[in-house]
Amino acid sequence: MNDAAKRDTKRTILVVEDDYLQRLYATGLINHAGYDVIEASSADEAIALLEARNDICIVFTDIEMPGSMDGLRLARAIRDRWPPVELIITSGKHRLEADQIPERGKFLLKPYDADALLRAIKTLAHV
Repeated sequence: MNDAAKRDTKRTILVVEDDYLQRLYATGLINHAGYDVIEASSADEAIALLEARNDICIVFTDIEMPGSMDGLRLARAIRDRWPPVELIITSGKHRLEADQIPERGKFLLKPYDADALLRAIKTLAHV
């Protein structure tokens, strides 16, 4: 696929964040950068979306969330069940070491820089 075709191919990114304002900020940034964005407020909702859709290429998740699992457990579940899906994990409370992050995952400390988030997405989306 040539570069023009890659740019024309929309990539769907799932933002998993329980804080409404943080979710709104992230989805706005990502959408403005030209990606399709869907959102979930919990890991349980994210799993349901991943089971129902086959167009999600990246999951951007916070660690601290209500529900049956936190964002780090969600990321590990995604790596096991949906290996092609790329992962970006964020937190303002936790600092992850490289060995705590699932394979091919990236970690951004909150408050994350908009440019850093978009660079991580661009790298992981392979565009």
